[in-house]
Formats: sequence, structure tokens, C-alpha cells
Amino acid sequence: MYQEPIDNNQIIEQIEPTPRLYLKKCRVIAVILKLFLQYATVLVSVVVWYFYDFFIALLALVLTFIIMGIIRSKLRNSSIPFTQSEHHYDDAAIATWYTAKTLCDGEL
Repeated sequence: MYQEPIDNNQIIEQIEPTPRLYLKKCRVIAVILKLFLQYATVLVSVVVWYFYDFFIALLALVLTFIIMGIIRSKLRNSSIPFTQSEHHYDDAAIATWYTAKTLCDGEL
């Protein structure tokens, strides 16, 4: 069985942990952004269903799902470091990263 030789010059990059928000203002912004990312799709669909029709609400659900995916992707790509962009992040982590890196940059 072949085994690759061990290279002592290999560098394993450490994953930067999700930043902690210490100011109350930044934590509130992160929670609002997290709730927006999680529940905007359902909220828009329910509102459209109330004002229009069930089938139009289904169309709005699909359309809002696509739009929220684009928004989530833009927030993720603009705030999470490139070296760890392949890792999975939930809405709370994306909101925390975006708030820490973009909105509350100097207040960590």
C-alpha cells in the first residue's frame, strides 16, 4: 500500500470563529437580520395569500424563496472570509458575521 510522504511545510489554515457581538445595538441588529432571513419568505407568502389568492401565494413563496437565497448568498459572500466560504453557516451565523464585519466593524 502506497503512503504519501509527510511534508513538514504544509500549512493548515485555522478557521476563524464566528465573531462575538458585545454591544447591545449590534446584537439587536443581528437578531433582526436573522429573523428577516428566516421568516421573510413565509411572511410574504401569508400576506399575499391574505390579500390575493392561494395560487398567487404559492408563486410568491417560490419567488421569495429564490430572492431570499440570493440575499443570503450576497450577505454570506460579503462578510465571511474567503478561506472558509465552503463551510456551512446557518442564518444566525450569517447575520452575526455580516453585522460584525460590515455594520459594527470598529465596535467588536
